[in-house]
Order: sequence, then structure tokens, then C-alpha cells
Amino acid sequence: MRIMGLDFGEKRIGVAVSDLLGYIAQGISVVKREDIEELKKIVSDYDVERIIVGLPKNMDGSIGDQGNKVLAFIEDLKKEIDLPILTWDERLTTKEAEGVLLKADLSRAKRKKVIDKLAAQLILQGYLDSQRS
Repeated sequence: MRIMGLDFGEKRIGVAVSDLLGYIAQGISVVKREDIEELKKIVSDYDVERIIVGLPKNMDGSIGDQGNKVLAFIEDLKKEIDLPILTWDERLTTKEAEGVLLKADLSRAKRKKVIDKLAAQLILQGYLDSQRS
């Protein structure tokens, strides 16, 4: 079963998909936030059966403004894509992705191009790992 992971940002959505066995997440693209049609195409192309969306929470576990935007996005997505859509706590995922990219010594311009995709990959990998334990 292939699973898709999404990192919902202010302007873009990072997209990752799992391998067929559900062990490895791979970042595949970044789409514009309003481009639901592109997400539908990825779901179809990869035969996705479930979607995991990173839900940003405050450090105390509460849901803030960005978290509420993600929840509204999920409701819109459910109207367009008839698949189970789950949330995954993504606290500090973008910071983790940035740290990985800094260690790789990528320029700021290169980091900007891939950070959303890497964050989606980290969100999905966290979910996949939790399913095996």
C-alpha cells in the first residue's frame, strides 16, 4: 500500500510517497498550495491509498493558526479525494529538514527549492516508522 505525505506551507505543499511495502518515504515534488488537481494526479499516478498531512502544533500540544489552516485544507481535500486522510504531529519537522540541508552544505537558494519536499518526507517517514513499532 502506497501512502502519500504532505507538508502544508504558506505557499507550497511538499509531497512524499512511500514505497509499496510502506517502509521508505521519498520526497517527490512541491506543488502550489491551491493546486489540488496536481495532488489528485499524484494520487492516481502512484496509486496512493492513504494520505498523511503534517499538523503543526504548538509546543504545548495545542493547535494554533497554522494548524487550523491545515485542518481547513484537509476538509477541502476530503471533498476532492476520497481516501483516508490522517494528520501527523509535525512539530519541528521543518527545522529538522533545514538542519539536514545545512549539514549537506546546500546554498540558501537550493535549500528553498527542496525543504518542503524533505519536510514531507520526514513527516511520512515518522508515520511509517510508527506503524512498524
